[in-house]
Amino acid sequence: MRAYYQLTLAQLRIYVRNRQALIWTLLFPFFFMIIFGLMFNDGNTTTYSVNLIDYDKTQASKEIVSILNKQNSLKIHQKSDEDKARKSLSDGKTDFVILIKKGFQDQVTSKKNVPAQIQVLYNESKMGQLQGGIATITANIDGASKQMAGYTPKVVTTLKGVEGITLSYLDFLVPGIIAMQIMNNNMNGVAGQIASWRERGVLRRMQGTTLKASTFIAAQITARLILNSLQAILTILIGYYGFDVSIRGSFLLVVLFVVLGTLTFMSIGFIIASLAKSPESAGPIAGFISFPLMFLGGVFFPVNNMPEYLQPIIKTIPITHLSTAMRDIMNIGATFGDLASDFGWLCVWMIVSFLIAAKTFRWE
Repeated sequence: MRAYYQLTLAQLRIYVRNRQALIWTLLFPFFFMIIFGLMFNDGNTTTYSVNLIDYDKTQASKEIVSILNKQNSLKIHQKSDEDKARKSLSDGKTDFVILIKKGFQDQVTSKKNVPAQIQVLYNESKMGQLQGGIATITANIDGASKQMAGYTPKVVTTLKGVEGITLSYLDFLVPGIIAMQIMNNNMNGVAGQIASWRERGVLRRMQGTTLKASTFIAAQITARLILNSLQAILTILIGYYGFDVSIRGSFLLVVLFVVLGTLTFMSIGFIIASLAKSPESAGPIAGFISFPLMFLGGVFFPVNNMPEYLQPIIKTIPITHLSTAMRDIMNIGATFGDLASDFGWLCVWMIVSFLIAAKTFRWE
């Protein structure tokens, strides 16, 4: 038991004394969260740049401009040079050009059955990305047209709001960052450290003592559980007090999945360390695995938005279930029963990875 405590303390000291590792594994995610928080804390993640030229400058045209200016998703820039506006559009520097031609108000007030026209130009190569902007512009101009004409519809849609949870992008991101920290600290950290100790003969010298492999592994697990728990708590506190990130679920459930995620990714890290022939190869192997997992596992983007052909892979990798569980706990207050599937998948990954790690682990 004394060896266990000493190894645990030694591992913690090694981690704290390694300033570079401390910055990259502890502070970098916080810098990352702060940058995203400053960018997306207003909850509006999709905006369209619009150059608007009003040749008419009448009450009717100003009313259209006023309505469009009120839309948060449209950044309206009033211009006077149509050629420059068109060039900016073709160069991809802006999303739309709206032209209100001279005589617009006369067409609106005319008794002839000819509608006034507003020309909306867009970049054809970005058509798929601009659907939301097109819908916003069309709907608002259509609404203004009906108001100007005194149009009374025969059929109306009654909207009734249902109480729900309001979430910002930071609410979504913070649980994903915690999952990313757990994956990187354990899978990448363990792989590099164990491979380095093996090459330097540290593991061989440990094997020559009365130290048991189970004691060594238990100390590694304990030290990393302490570090991961502290990181998770710090990340949650910064999100909560710095960016008003919601925390609705049980803290004990958060701890449970921190422990489960740590054990899972530590086991994968031991596998990588066993397969790698040197510390120089362990890092790239771990990075080659962890980098795509960050993007496929729902750390930055909802997994439901991923392509359909990737869904079978996404739903089986461990980071998906860890980030989903952490997000459901913090964002919607999910209970253990709600997370049974994620818990089961992580347990399967942990057991299978541990068995493979135990089979492939070598002191030398």
